[in-house]
Amino acid sequence: MSENKKLVTIIVEGAPHEWPKEDEISFEEVVRLEEPTYNPDSNITYSVGYERGHGNKPAGILSVGESVKVKEGMIFNVSETGQS
Repeated sequence: MSENKKLVTIIVEGAPHEWPKEDEISFEEVVRLEEPTYNPDSNITYSVGYERGHGNKPAGILSVGESVKVKEGMIFNVSETGQS
């Protein structure tokens, strides 16, 4: 059932990661690429910003529960913002 999806390279905190081209990536997925042990129930909160996105919204901020369609060369910045 699963076909070979074309992959794009996205950059998360300077590190390249491959992601399916036609897919979106969620706030949680971006944070897990940077912090594999991310637990949404912990006291640590994160801020996720992106650049080089699609034409209608090339830059922005992802909040918990949000997602964005990926694009080749898209850049994500993940920052620990402290306690909630």
